Amino acid sequence: MEKFEQLGLTVIDGWIEQAQRLPSPNCNQRPEPSEISLLVIHNISLPPGQFGGGQVQDFFCNKLDCDEHPYFEQLRDVCVSAHLFIDRDGQLIQFVPFHQRAWHAGVSEFGGRAECNDYSVGIELEGTDHDAYTSAQYRQLTRVTQALMQAYPALTRRRICGHQDIAPGRKTDPGPAFDWRNFLATLAHDGDQ
Repeated sequence: MEKFEQLGLTVIDGWIEQAQRLPSPNCNQRPEPSEISLLVIHNISLPPGQFGGGQVQDFFCNKLDCDEHPYFEQLRDVCVSAHLFIDRDGQLIQFVPFHQRAWHAGVSEFGGRAECNDYSVGIELEGTDHDAYTSAQYRQLTRVTQALMQAYPALTRRRICGHQDIAPGRKTDPGPAFDWRNFLATLAHDGDQ
């Protein structure tokens, strides 16, 4: 049993003990070697620009009622997931254990290496490219990132990116609303390299 503790978060066997668990079927085994060395930050809201309805959780668990909203029709039969979701209040939900591949990055490349799902952790923030993220989300994201960096030493500040960085031209999230400078400064302030 692997166990790591950091800032009140405990990672045991790929799960954050303090997160709500909603296991997603949209995952599979990482290829060997499977060293986790990248953190990808995304945003999502369903319907777009609407928060707190639970549709993101349903989407990642293949339970979204696609007849509920016209936008959802394009999501019918789409199977995706992230490891973690942080809602507007900072609540943390985990869908996939870290030792497995979540299906969050799609066609992607980082530092010349393709297939980012193979070696990354995906975190979805409830939001849009242009709506400011909440302080509760930044606090939780910082705590989670530091816990992940302790549990997976190949994951460093230089290996934290947005979806737009690994799929340019195809993805834009977390968008200009995400405050990279303050987020990374918080990590640096807390003693990371």
